[in-house]
Parts: sequence; structure tokens; C-alpha cells
Amino acid sequence: MLKGKRILLVIAGGIAAFKSQELVRLLRKHEAAVRCVLTDAGARFVTPLALQALSEDKVYSDLFSLTDESEMGHIQLSRDADLLVVAPATANILARMAAGLADDLATTVLLATDKPVLAAPAMNVRMWTHAATQANVETLKARGIHFVGPNDGVMACNEYGPGRMSEPEEIVSAIEALLMTEKPLAGRRALVTSGPTREAIDPVRYISNHSSGKQGHAIAAALAQLGAEVTLVSGPVSVPDPAGVTVVKIESAEQMLAACQAAGKVDVAVCAAAVADWKMARTASAKIKKKPGAAPPALELAPNPDILATLSKPGARRPALVVGFAAETENLVANAIEKRGKKGCDWIVANDVSTGTGTFGGERNTVHLITAQGVQQWPTLSKERVAMQLAGAIALHLTRPRSAEAAE
Repeated sequence: MLKGKRILLVIAGGIAAFKSQELVRLLRKHEAAVRCVLTDAGARFVTPLALQALSEDKVYSDLFSLTDESEMGHIQLSRDADLLVVAPATANILARMAAGLADDLATTVLLATDKPVLAAPAMNVRMWTHAATQANVETLKARGIHFVGPNDGVMACNEYGPGRMSEPEEIVSAIEALLMTEKPLAGRRALVTSGPTREAIDPVRYISNHSSGKQGHAIAAALAQLGAEVTLVSGPVSVPDPAGVTVVKIESAEQMLAACQAAGKVDVAVCAAAVADWKMARTASAKIKKKPGAAPPALELAPNPDILATLSKPGARRPALVVGFAAETENLVANAIEKRGKKGCDWIVANDVSTGTGTFGGERNTVHLITAQGVQQWPTLSKERVAMQLAGAIALHLTRPRSAEAAE
């Protein structure tokens, strides 16, 4: 998607600047052309020589370089780019962008451009949550500046919270989304399920699982970026709704199935939700009280509807492509292959959710894509990259000529 695209990367002064080197490497791997503008503060953390070696281009830093400015270098830099990326976008450079300052090469380029700008904030949690920074971010968003992150995480100062710069893979995904001109899924309809379900025990208790919804929501966003009309059926999650997606919020597995059926005919269904296998045979109408000396109540369970198997049944309403997920703690590939056969779906995305993997609630995922043609083992990627890769595979499957499909 990025082949031949020209990225102007502005690197400001923060500890997260070390990630900018990996970002340059990934962009070059995707065959994008990268030019770097390094601020004086940024040069305290990364060297021009390292960036030049990675980008295979000159690194720019001096606003008053006679060689460059004889040809109005700062104007030409911004005009030559398809996209300007500020990573890390410190509190300082965001404030200067919001104020319209042009007191160094970086801010001058940003003020002189008419191209899209993507900022990846990185700063201490208190700086990020400060009213001044939030006001600057809102000002920049109102002017059309795009943002990716920041993420929650441990800072270099050992504080925890929002302010950690997005990982390079996430920034690449955001760049791809902004520069995407082709919409291979335009005119197609997609259904995605995401998050956990909650099965009520009584009015205050429920059965559920640790799914965060991050992977399912990322898939919905990626399909929308490729032009699909997406309906996202989501269990209770704390992640924000993806932009450009119709979101239906549910609690139980029965509600999720009803919402999926109400979505109507779709071209692809991706069942990424972690649906509870069981529900209460009878839900108590009042809170079950704990009685001193009494044994815990016995919970009688009943099976929940099988959403993936239901959507995979042959018929006029069956999607052209049904993709399931297999969250396993052992025998990952074998169990996923067996699940694909039992459910009748076309593809299964298998991921390991055993203790220590950090898949549930984490930012990265290691998956295997299982199809009729075999097993593809994908490297460990951010969930956004997994989503983009899966969406790309779906687009290829749905848009290729029927003769190619029949030949497989």
C-alpha cells in the first residue's frame, strides 16, 4: 500500500524518538520514500547519521541552510511529501503547531504544508492530561490534523498511563489508512463481532471472559478503511468505537446472535468476539444472597447459541466468506483446524490466549490463518497490523476473479 509514497517524518525531542528509527525501517520495508526532519532536541536522542542510513536520504535540520534555502527548501520539503508525520509529537511541538509558530525547520515545514499531517503524541502522562495539551490537541484536530495514540503504558519516568507513543507498526497502519486511495471493498457489506459477552447469573453477577475487544474493533476499522460498509456487534468493552462503523452494543450471546441476524445480508462475517459457551439455565430475578454457614449455590448451565456455526450454515443469507476465531490455550493449530470443520466456516484465525501470552487485553497478537489451502503462520504483530493484514486478505478473496477461486 505504501510503495512509492513519500513520507516526511518530523522527529521531535523526546525519549520516544528512538522508536522513530524503527518507524523509518518499517516504512522503507514497505517501499515508501522517507525524508527526516530532525529538531535540535530530537538530535539529543537519535543521530542524523543513523536516520540517514535507514532512510537512504539526507536528514534535514537547519532552517537557514544556504544550500537548501536557495531553493526555498522548507516549502519544497512539504510539497514533495504525500504525508507529514510527527513522531514523537511532544507537548512542546504540539503547542507550537497549535500556536502557528515557525521558529525552526520542523514547525516551518508543518506551517507551510497543504498535505495531510499525522501526529503520534509522546509525553509524560501528566503532560498529556494537562488542560493546555488537551486544548492544543482539540485545536489541531479541528484544523484537520490526524492523531494516532497515545497508548497507555509505563513511561521512561516510571509513571503509568496515557502518553506512551504508539508502536511503529501502529503508526504504519495509520499512515496506510490515511494514504489509501483505492477502496477494494467499496460496495461490500461486512459484519464483525467483538469483545466478550456477559451471561447474567442474577441482576448483579454474570459469567464472562477477559476479551478486551481490541482485535475485533481493529478488524472493523480496517475493513471500513478498505471501503466496506461495516456493522460491528460489540459486547461490553472499554475501547472506543471505530470511526465510520455502525456499532450495535449487546450484552449476551443471544443478543449478539439476534443483532447479527438483524444486520441482513453481508458479503463477509468476521466472528472475533469471545462468546460465552454457556449461560445460566435459569437467571435469578433477585440477587442471590449469601447465607452464613450455607454452601455456595449450584449454578446450572445451559449452552448458548453457536453464532459462528449459525452464520456458516448454507443458504441464501450465508456470507460469501465467514471467518471465525479460535482462542486456544493448547494444541493451537490442531484445535483450530478441528473447529473450522465443525463450524462450517471458511477461515479460522487461531491465536494463543494461554497465561503469559498477553493476548487478552494486550496490544499484540500472534495468529495462524487457517483456510482450505492450509495454515499460514503470521509473525507477532500489533493488533492493528493483524487487522490490516486480515482485511487485505479478505479484500483479495472477495475481489479476485471466480476462475482464480475455482483453481484453488
